[in-house]
Amino acid sequence: MRFSMPRKLSPLDPQRLDNQICFAVYSAAHAFNRVYKPLLDRLGLTYPQYLVMLVLWERDDVPVRDIGERLFLDSGTLTPLLKRLEAAHLVKRTRSSEDERQVLIALTPQGHALKEKARAVPQSILAASDCSVSELVAMKDEIVALRDRLNAVIGE
Repeated sequence: MRFSMPRKLSPLDPQRLDNQICFAVYSAAHAFNRVYKPLLDRLGLTYPQYLVMLVLWERDDVPVRDIGERLFLDSGTLTPLLKRLEAAHLVKRTRSSEDERQVLIALTPQGHALKEKARAVPQSILAASDCSVSELVAMKDEIVALRDRLNAVIGE
């Protein structure tokens, strides 16, 4: 059976793939990942690991819960990620002395040093986007606002 597109689709058809904002965001995320991959391979990081490192480069020695909230990840997703970063000697996990249930994540000296090596990543993404900084900031702000409105609807 051969797939054929209908002859006349309205550009306003709400069921047309090209009209789906979720698909535009999804496919843009895949494009971002393809651009990030060689950059992060040089650092020995996956994209989710890079996000964790960004959080820790902003504020070190934080509870796993705080990292999860920042990245919209649950502990089931975050824990294996953190274990791999620990195995790579980039972070250390310790129990809080105030609350044994709380696990704190801190950068190791290698994790701190990786920040300098990662400085080229945002500049490379900017160059690949062929946008100005202000254009990218405006797009990011719109996407964040949309994300927040969608999260409000589902109660996050």
